Amino acid sequence: MTIKLKEQRVSEAQNFWKEEVVYQIYPKSFYDSDNDGIGDIKGITQKLDYLVDLGVTMLWICPIFTSPMVDNGYDIADYKGIQTEFGSMADLEELIAAAKAKNIKIILDLVVNHSSDEHAWFQTALADADSPYRDYYIFKAGKEGNPPNNWRSIFGGSVWEPVPNEENMFYFHTFDKRQPDLNWENPALRAEIYEMINWWLEKGIAGFRIDSITFIKKDQDYGDAPIDGSDGLGSVKHKTRNRPGIEQFLTELNAETFKKHECVSVGEAPGVTYEEFDQYIGEDGYFNMIFDFHYADIDVENGSEWFRQTNWQPQDLKELLFKSQMAIQASGWGANFLENHDQPRSLSKYITDKNYQNEIGAKALGALFFFLRGTPFIYQGQEIGMKNFQRETIEDFNDVSSIDNYHRSLMEGFSEGEAMNFVNQRSRDNGRTPFQWDASDNAGFNHSDQAWLKLSGDQTEINAAQQVNQADSVFAFYKKMIQLRNHSSACETLIYGQFAPIEASDAVIAYERIGDQTIQVFVNLSNQIEAIETSGEILLNNYSQLQERAGRYLLQPYQAVVIRKDPTHD
Repeated sequence: MTIKLKEQRVSEAQNFWKEEVVYQIYPKSFYDSDNDGIGDIKGITQKLDYLVDLGVTMLWICPIFTSPMVDNGYDIADYKGIQTEFGSMADLEELIAAAKAKNIKIILDLVVNHSSDEHAWFQTALADADSPYRDYYIFKAGKEGNPPNNWRSIFGGSVWEPVPNEENMFYFHTFDKRQPDLNWENPALRAEIYEMINWWLEKGIAGFRIDSITFIKKDQDYGDAPIDGSDGLGSVKHKTRNRPGIEQFLTELNAETFKKHECVSVGEAPGVTYEEFDQYIGEDGYFNMIFDFHYADIDVENGSEWFRQTNWQPQDLKELLFKSQMAIQASGWGANFLENHDQPRSLSKYITDKNYQNEIGAKALGALFFFLRGTPFIYQGQEIGMKNFQRETIEDFNDVSSIDNYHRSLMEGFSEGEAMNFVNQRSRDNGRTPFQWDASDNAGFNHSDQAWLKLSGDQTEINAAQQVNQADSVFAFYKKMIQLRNHSSACETLIYGQFAPIEASDAVIAYERIGDQTIQVFVNLSNQIEAIETSGEILLNNYSQLQERAGRYLLQPYQAVVIRKDPTHD
C-alpha cells in the first residue's frame, strides 16, 4: 500500500490532551437518577465510580443546555442555561467538582453553527425585521414566492423556511427547520459567541467538542447546487461545508477563546480534505484535534443518504484508516473513535459475520482503534459491547434524521421493508438507547418502567453489572487497554510513538507504534484463519492463546493481538 503525503513529524510535543482517554456521555440515555425516563446530570455524578473503575480521564458530555429538544439538545435556546430535564447549573457545578476530585476532566459540546428557533435572538429577529438580531441569522427574499435556491438540508427538504407574516421572506437552516443557522458574517454575533465560550471555560470545564463547525461559512452567492435527488434539490454541503473564507472565522475563534485558556478543542470537521489538515490541527491550527470521518462512513456512499450503501471489505477499511493516520500524523493530532451519538454501534457495523458480533468482535475492534496514534474516544456502552437494535416500525424512532432517511428511501423507490432495513442499520438511535447497567426490565437505567427511547432489548446478555467483575469481559478488556496505553512501560510509545502500517493479508489490519519500543497491533477482520509473521511479547490478546505453526502465528477469526516486538526480529 502506497500512501503519499508530506514528510511526517519526527518529534511529538507533549500535551495533556494527548494523554487523555475520553468517554462520551449521551446524558439523556446514561443514567436516570429521578426516574422520569430521561437521564440527567445527577445520574452522571452517581456513576463516576464506574468511570473511574474503567480508567477514563475525561468526559465529553453531549448538550445539556436549555433546549426544546427537537434534535436532542443540539438546538440550543440558551447557551448559559441548563435544560430542566437534565437538572440545574448547581447540578453541573457539583458534577464538575466531583469529577475533578476523581481526576476526571469534563468537556462540553459547543453548537454554534445554529441555535434553536426558541432562542431569544431568533424570536426577536422574527418579531422585528429591523432588529439588529435579524442579522444574527440568515434571511433572504424568495424568488416569486419560491425559496431563494434549491439547497436540501441535512435532515431533508429545503434549507429555507417561510417567515411567518412576511411575504416572500425565508430563513436558512442547514439542519432542521427549528435550527436556524447563525450568521457568522456578522461580527456582533461572533463577539457574543466568544464571550459565551470564555464564560464556560472560566467555570472550570476543560474544553469543548465543537459541533458541525465546518458549516459556519456559506457561499455568499447563494447559487443553486447540483441536483442529486428525485426531490429536485441539491445537497447543502456543496455550498456550505468547509468553504473558502472559513479560515478567517476559525482563526478568530481560536484566538479569541481557546488560545486564552489551558483547554482542549476537538473539532467535528466533516468535509475537510487531508491536504487541509495542517490548517485545522497543525502548529497554528484552529483546533487541538479533529475527528476524521473518511473511514467512519465506509458503509455509506460518500457519507450520503443511508440507502446509498456500499459493499466494503476489510482491505477498504485498512486503506482508509491508514491514510487517515498518516495524514493526521503529518499535520497534528487526531481524535480516534469507533462510535458516537451520530453513528450506529460499531459491533453491528464493522463485524460482518454475525457469529462474531459478540465479545470477541467487540475486543477486536477495541484493540484496532485504541492504539492508533491520537486520543481515544469511547462512546457509552461501547465498553460493554452494546449492539444495534431491530425496530419493526418507524414510530419507534426518535431521531429526526432516521425519520427523514426512511421517507427519502421510500421516495427513491425502495419498499417499506427495505427502508426499515436501512434505518435499522444506520439510525443514530442505535447509539442512543438507554445504557444497559443490569439485566432488569429497564436495564437499570432507572428504577421505573419509563425510558424516553425504547431499549435495545438484549440487556440480559449485555450489561455492565455482569461485566465489571468478569475477568474476560469486554469491560475488563477495555480496562486492560487503558492500563496498557496510559500506565504501562509501553505508555510513552503508545501515546507519543509514530504510526506505521505493517504489510499483511487483505483481511488483517496491522500497524506498529514506534518509540523507545516498537508495539505491534494485528487484527483479523475476517472469519478465516490468517497467518502473520512477528516475534515478541504478547501484551494483549482477545483469545486465550495465539497459535503458532511453522514459525508463524495463526490469527483465529476476529482475533486481535498487541505485541511488544522483539528488537532482534527483522
